[in-house]
Amino acid sequence: MSFVPAALADVRARLARAAALAGRKADAVELIAVSKTQAPDAIEPLLAAGQLTFGENRVQEAAGKWPALRERYPDAHVHLIGQLQSNKADEAVALFEAIHTIDRPSLIAALARAMDRLDRRPRCFVQVNIGDEPQKGGCAVAALPDLLREAVAAGLPVAGLMCLPPADVEAAPYFALLAKLARDHGLAGLSMGMSDDFETAAMLGATHVRIGSALFGTRA
Repeated sequence: MSFVPAALADVRARLARAAALAGRKADAVELIAVSKTQAPDAIEPLLAAGQLTFGENRVQEAAGKWPALRERYPDAHVHLIGQLQSNKADEAVALFEAIHTIDRPSLIAALARAMDRLDRRPRCFVQVNIGDEPQKGGCAVAALPDLLREAVAAGLPVAGLMCLPPADVEAAPYFALLAKLARDHGLAGLSMGMSDDFETAAMLGATHVRIGSALFGTRA
């Protein structure tokens, strides 16, 4: 795991350069280290190097490893970046500092109830199916205004929008569209950009980038 701190330094430097090219400060973009499928001993070198924000895809997996890691690193924050089932809303609200994949009214209602019960309000990002891909989660662009109204009316702390552009095409137009949608709705947060395109995302306004393989190496 000796490559992990070096990989972290490289990603941070690239992120800072990309932000600077757009006239932004490096700290305007939060790096989320995607630790899904990674064991605690793979995550700990990043924690020890000062990386404190992580992303997980599944509630059950995160619940199995983060309580113990947080005992040693109490300042660590974990974001849910994978799809969330409504019946896992209570667990998600209890475990995560932010939820990036809100995409339907039933999930909004379940999260609102969970937040009221637990008196805890993680930041929420509405996921937009920016490429209109049937196999991906996220609400349709046309459905976004109504979904945002529902989320706000339900009391969810909506921080911004999230997207996963189509694979194997230029991501910039999709990032630009998400940024425009966020501006149109008065939202500051933009969760967009992964290992292959995070520099483009940073130049186009991302406030959160989700980096996995560039930090941990390619998954088997």
